[in-house]
Amino acid sequence: MSVNKHVRRIAGGVVTTLAALLVFLALVLPDQITRLAPGNFWLTALVRVPIEALLAVALLLALPPRARRITATVLGVVLGLLTILKIIDIGFFAVLARPFDPVLDWVLFRDGFNFMIDSFGRGGALLAAAAAVLLAVVTLVAMTFSVRRLSRLIGAHPWPVRGTVVTLSAAWVTLAVMSFQLVGGIPVASQSAAELARDTVLAVPQDIQDRKDFALEVRDDAFADMPDDQLLSALRGKDVIIGFVESYGRDAVENPEFNQPVLAQLQTGQAKLAAKGFAARSGYLTSPTFGGGSWLAHSTFLSGLWIDNQNRYRSLVATDRMTLTSAFKRAGFRTVGFQPGVTFAWPEGQFYGYQQIYDSHTLGYNGPMLSWSTMPDQFVMKQVHEYEFGKAKRPPLLAEVTLTSSHTPWTPVPAMLPWDKIGDGRVYGPMIEGKPTAQQVLSDGKKAKQAYAGSIAYSVDSLVSYVENFGDDNLVLLLLGDHQPASVVVGTNSTKDVPISVVAKDPKVLERINGWGWTDGLKPAPDAPLWPMDEFRDKFLTAYSPQGEPH
Repeated sequence: MSVNKHVRRIAGGVVTTLAALLVFLALVLPDQITRLAPGNFWLTALVRVPIEALLAVALLLALPPRARRITATVLGVVLGLLTILKIIDIGFFAVLARPFDPVLDWVLFRDGFNFMIDSFGRGGALLAAAAAVLLAVVTLVAMTFSVRRLSRLIGAHPWPVRGTVVTLSAAWVTLAVMSFQLVGGIPVASQSAAELARDTVLAVPQDIQDRKDFALEVRDDAFADMPDDQLLSALRGKDVIIGFVESYGRDAVENPEFNQPVLAQLQTGQAKLAAKGFAARSGYLTSPTFGGGSWLAHSTFLSGLWIDNQNRYRSLVATDRMTLTSAFKRAGFRTVGFQPGVTFAWPEGQFYGYQQIYDSHTLGYNGPMLSWSTMPDQFVMKQVHEYEFGKAKRPPLLAEVTLTSSHTPWTPVPAMLPWDKIGDGRVYGPMIEGKPTAQQVLSDGKKAKQAYAGSIAYSVDSLVSYVENFGDDNLVLLLLGDHQPASVVVGTNSTKDVPISVVAKDPKVLERINGWGWTDGLKPAPDAPLWPMDEFRDKFLTAYSPQGEPH
């Protein structure tokens, strides 16, 4: 019996120690994966003093046994939920370089699940989703159990616990007043769990206030009442393509770790365009999003409003705000959208003002899926010509084209083909055999960067080659990125800037934007003008309407 009792005492001590360690780590766990490196996290974690633990222990000491058990259960559940939020934040910082918004971001889980299906198959996606749910349940149960067990220890040894709490509280106050830090700017006097709880609670009223503010912003539109015959009058008779290149960020042209393929393609493309009489001007825009959320960037660019969350996006598409697309429609252009990434119903298309939308189901592609991308960019541009621009008799066109070959995981990406050899896309089947899988690319940071750069070069080449082969005197191309790629490529401290270029053959088109100070060519200079993306709509409408007449 004594042996069994001794074994139970040891086992109980081990369980209690593990419970204390679990609670402690949950309180000091950072919300960014870059702070989880062994040489950083463990050194700072082991010497941090979490104020939440001291307050919780003081509260539990003051309560009678029954109230202590109930309170410990509530605290365990709350800490479990906060830990789950921290884990979600780690994922959001790793991909989008921002924390999770507990009010607005739930829709992104559906998009993430669809991305996993496209990249790893339905079986892999379901397995990952099941593992995530299981982790959340285990975290919640384990945290509640741990806090309850520790509360019993507190009740059994009140005086030593009181002394420890008083000593550590004095140390916490001293360290907080001194703002004492050890490594990576992380304070020893920790209050990260309390800050997370505060931010989570405050998110609700902040989002409600933002909704009210946004309603006023939507109504403020200097161009809403401009006569149709003045809107974009300087582009009468032109054809315009707005080409969004997925994940084409500033790092693609400026980061020396992987920018060489992109720079080479921009240089080659610029020479090919010049040989055909085209010229370009380039600058930078600051996107409202990073690593994903392309629809936020598209809506910001086209509406002239800052759309950096799902709440604003949903509010926007329920209004009659004039977009660049609808402005062209009012000016007499036929407005069409080529959206190969749209695989479900997309009612938002009506808000943008498209007269025709071509999606993944209507573009006539019979080739293989390319991870997330439903079809190669060059195939999309071929259909742009065959479906709309190649017609003999037609009105002036505005086409918004979203190119997706450079979407995460940046593989497989085919090589460029002669335009008359593309067909219905079945030619791509043999071309992508043996290409690295999504798992192989995303598991290796160096491979991910190389694959990303190669995909951007391909997307840019698809647009430039189209202009080279099919562009006439009246074609105008806006080539731009929507956001930077995921943090696995550019890290978490990169900018949100994206390149943008205007390409035209008619010199009068580029003369209208001489005052912008943009760089000649397809590559923006490091000191090229940088505007918030929501400012572009008004600048563009001003440049190509009567008030933009050169003086």
